[in-house]
Amino acid sequence: MNKILNRFSLLLCGLLAGFSGFAQDKPEMADIMRSNGKIYVVVAVCLLILVGLFLYVVSIDRKLSRLEKDRD
Repeated sequence: MNKILNRFSLLLCGLLAGFSGFAQDKPEMADIMRSNGKIYVVVAVCLLILVGLFLYVVSIDRKLSRLEKDRD
């Protein structure tokens, strides 16, 4: 019963935090960055980080597969 109550309270907190985001009018920082053209730099850096993480996970998976194959 305690586990269910903890999950319910966590869900309720998450929903309340999500609803507070709707109360904001307009993201001013994104508009300023878009008008200066810097938003594209931010997007490019985020994509570069995600691609790097993906390549890292793929390389780790290959190394792990090779180790598992050598072990057998």
